[in-house]
Amino acid sequence: MAQSVGIKDVARAAGVSVGTVSNVINRPDSVAGETRARVQSAIDRLGYVRSESARQLRAGRSRIMGLLVLDMGNPFFVDVARGAERAARQAGLGVMVCNSAQDAGEEAEYLSLFAEQRVRGVLLTPADATGRNIESFRRHGIPFVLVDRVSEGTTECSVSVDDVAGGALAVRHLVDAGHRCVAYVSGPPGLNQVRDRRTGALNALAEAGLGPQALRELPTEHLDVAAGRDAGARLLGIAERPTAVFCANDLLALGVLQAMYAAGVTVPDDLAIVGYDDIEFAAAAAVPLTSVRQPAVTMGALAAELLLEETETQNAPGAHEHRRVVLQPELVVRRSSLAAR
Repeated sequence: MAQSVGIKDVARAAGVSVGTVSNVINRPDSVAGETRARVQSAIDRLGYVRSESARQLRAGRSRIMGLLVLDMGNPFFVDVARGAERAARQAGLGVMVCNSAQDAGEEAEYLSLFAEQRVRGVLLTPADATGRNIESFRRHGIPFVLVDRVSEGTTECSVSVDDVAGGALAVRHLVDAGHRCVAYVSGPPGLNQVRDRRTGALNALAEAGLGPQALRELPTEHLDVAAGRDAGARLLGIAERPTAVFCANDLLALGVLQAMYAAGVTVPDDLAIVGYDDIEFAAAAAVPLTSVRQPAVTMGALAAELLLEETETQNAPGAHEHRRVVLQPELVVRRSSLAAR
């Protein structure tokens, strides 16, 4: 195995001191042009790469921001990561993206990794409904911002979408189209987003004079297409089947759509479907999917900006004020919910 090239090797090859090499790397304007060129030539010839981790340890300040999301298989979180990465790059930082897979144990392991790596800060969509992982991570003194989650019970910043309003938008649209019984494919009940979207759905039904019995909930263990197909199969088995279904995210909705297609149920004539997130695949589905749009890229960028602001003022008590940013969702109507009733 080839040995890595160190700063002493560069100094020896260029005939200068280690301090001069360090100045060329960190403060090039302080070194005479001819010497700088000689050192740079040695760096290029030897293939020297600066040890960023060692530099960070000396400085006590990382150039990496952690991002821990529920499911990187969901395009919604890919968009969140894209927004966060864009804001971080403008500040000269990189982003370490990790996936908890909606598992509290994996979340705890990744938070420990972030602490070990001394990241600048963390953007976190919590998987642990108890909040114990957050409490454990807080003792490390590393700033974090909650993403796609309201900061209830915490003092940290958060960026989220008003999911109660989003659930109401979806079901109000279905009620206005004449539906009086709606299924809710809800995902894991421990997730705040799932509960808030259900609350919004019930609010919309109440506005129309319909009671909670008008919402038939079909919980799932995951928020993916396979779980949606399973929920679709259960929906087909309901004796008095609802005429519409609202899904907690678009992946579930696409799974329900697949199950209906396989069973010969026509969407939207036999069953209207509304999803949530408005991922790119929603518009490209066999039956373009009506969905509640979340500004995912904006959410990621705003969260990263709040984190950067906090990390820049860590040594100035009172300079940073924690904020809770709540964005508004938007209903995007497509063919999956447009049948006349």
